[in-house]
Amino acid sequence: MNRRDFVCATGVCLTAAPLRLAAQQPPRVPRVGYLFSFTPGEGRHLWEACQQGLRELGYVEGQNIRFEPRWADGHHDRLPELAAELVRLNVDVIVTAATPASRAAKAATNSIPIVIVAVGDPIKTGLVTNFARPGGNLTGLSLLTSELSGKRFELLADVVHDISGLAVLMNPDNPVHTVFLEATRVAAQRSGARLQLIRARDPREIEQGFSAAVGDRAAALIVFDDPVLWSYRTQIVALAAKHRLPVMYGYREFVDDGGLMSYGPDRIDHYRRSAAYVARILQGAKPGNLPIEQPTKFELVINLKTAKALGLTMPQSLLLRADQVLQ
Repeated sequence: MNRRDFVCATGVCLTAAPLRLAAQQPPRVPRVGYLFSFTPGEGRHLWEACQQGLRELGYVEGQNIRFEPRWADGHHDRLPELAAELVRLNVDVIVTAATPASRAAKAATNSIPIVIVAVGDPIKTGLVTNFARPGGNLTGLSLLTSELSGKRFELLADVVHDISGLAVLMNPDNPVHTVFLEATRVAAQRSGARLQLIRARDPREIEQGFSAAVGDRAAALIVFDDPVLWSYRTQIVALAAKHRLPVMYGYREFVDDGGLMSYGPDRIDHYRRSAAYVARILQGAKPGNLPIEQPTKFELVINLKTAKALGLTMPQSLLLRADQVLQ
């Protein structure tokens, strides 16, 4: 081999090696950020539902997807900082649990796709203007709980026949609660019930609120859907039992922990179904073109043991309508 042939041959070898190395580079693993208001311990079953949904679609953490969960530990004021952190990481999608987290993510980015989950009313809270074509970088699943507020009062009134005074436990830091409050106020006024507001965001305010409600002779109470109040459900259920106050909840976990009754969508299934949106976006779909899903099935859960402890008789018609009756 002459010198020229040797140089050419070496050149081919030198240029071919990087090409082979490039071809062997593993594909980029997409990263999905999750923004939760509650603590990891309280929200473990919902977080697992998100992961399960993606596993069912072929996405397994450590193999072809990476998760970046962020937890506000019951403090809505931490959400903007955590949302900004996910934006700095340049994740491929951000999944947001409930209204406060969704609003924080929307304020943080208008380019990274956002999948909302368990949002009470995305239109009335300013997240989107249209369910069918939300536009922008946001889509996902709505709980439509604002429309359930009146129904929850009616179900509670079927059990507590004379609700002259109704207390409402709400989180002043959750913007959707003003929407819930208006719907509840309309339902209460039709029945002649006087409305008492309990604004609470921590255990001390919750305990003070219960004492105020009992002192004001509230006959029943409704707890608005909120990830922070949900995190303190053990305390809320215990206070309801202590003060012998019938309470309607939106989340069934309250009833599992000893609360009287709940009415709302299946949230675990809701979180699991968020995976379908994540998968479609990772496959190239634009979030603004994906319709926001609205729940079609609602479950009524009743704790009969708690009803008996409160001296309440559950109407047979209500028990027949219940999806689950806990003994």
